[in-house]
Amino acid sequence: MSTTKPVLISGAGLASLLLAQSLRLSKIPFKIFERDASFQFRAQGYRLRLSTEGLDAIESVLDAETFQTFWDTCGKTGGAGLATYNAVTGEQISQATSEVLSSRDGKTVGIARGDMRRIFASGCEDHIQWSKQVKGYELTDDGVKAVFADGSKSVEGSVLVAGDGIYSKIAKQLSGGKLKVYDTGARGIHGQARTSAFKALGEGVFMLRDHSRPDGSVFTITNVRAGDMHNPDVEFGWTIGGQPGVINAPNDDYTIVGNQAANIAKELTKNWHPRFKPLFEEMNEREAAFWKITCSTPSGVPEWTNEPRVTVIGDAVHSMTPAGGIGANTAVRDSALLGRLLGEAGGYGPGVTEAYEKEMRVYASEAVHQSYSSATGSFGVFINEETSPTV
Repeated sequence: MSTTKPVLISGAGLASLLLAQSLRLSKIPFKIFERDASFQFRAQGYRLRLSTEGLDAIESVLDAETFQTFWDTCGKTGGAGLATYNAVTGEQISQATSEVLSSRDGKTVGIARGDMRRIFASGCEDHIQWSKQVKGYELTDDGVKAVFADGSKSVEGSVLVAGDGIYSKIAKQLSGGKLKVYDTGARGIHGQARTSAFKALGEGVFMLRDHSRPDGSVFTITNVRAGDMHNPDVEFGWTIGGQPGVINAPNDDYTIVGNQAANIAKELTKNWHPRFKPLFEEMNEREAAFWKITCSTPSGVPEWTNEPRVTVIGDAVHSMTPAGGIGANTAVRDSALLGRLLGEAGGYGPGVTEAYEKEMRVYASEAVHQSYSSATGSFGVFINEETSPTV
């Protein structure tokens, strides 16, 4: 048993678990603290598309056998690329174009978030402490401790990594409040249905746009994979997005899942073309869930005074809108980079978190700006970094 102080990780999301895989393979001890009671506690979210950079980052971390399992689990969509349709009339709005997120072999590679999380957690399960919500940290003479919401503290660690998402208290403490997540006001619903509901679409990535509503536009994006499109035991996912004010959860509670979210999705799409309506009429209502569309500072990841013992990854440092589909791809780049630097240092080392943050700021700032720029058109959102509300 190693006597080296563990790397402490707040949150058991995708970025945290991939970092844990990197540490496990480098034989660096770690502990993960997750506020939920289990992986099944909440809806896992919509399907993720993987860029070349995202896939390369994942492959650089996982061992060959685990990456093969991951790759085999991914769906690969060819077809004509991204096709955009008028959701109400059924007319094609624009010619199909190459998918921005096409990656290996020119195909769109995607995976359900829950499957991705399960594979990344493989071999790390015993290192996760559930129902542990981190509200901050405390530096020691030779390490750091996580402070939990109940006032208790973790064992002393060598480094604390915040991978606990947009509400991260660690991120705010570390940056002195410079790390902000803005609520754009736009909202969405994600859901899924059996493949038979998608048979009228054919293979490909589809964007369905509805500009007919007086209160703002709505769109849906979905991905129909050739390998699964005739399998009755498979469900494909879709996600709906709406401009600010169009989609509202009951009592403004965006943790609601199930038929309340499903009913709103059906209401939003009730006038859509018959080719598209089965996606919603035949949905698995239990899996329907709301989501807020948030975004970090569009001008880029801010500078803060580096703390060698504490750093941030994923949505905790660079939350993005779903426009462009690059949020998760950027998060796994964080995991691969920080994991490599920690591995090379054998764990904590002076300058490790500083080197990580310096490199991360470059690609993450570019990604946030790209995502926000796309969202201003897709969702009609606008962020004033001085006055817009934060979460």
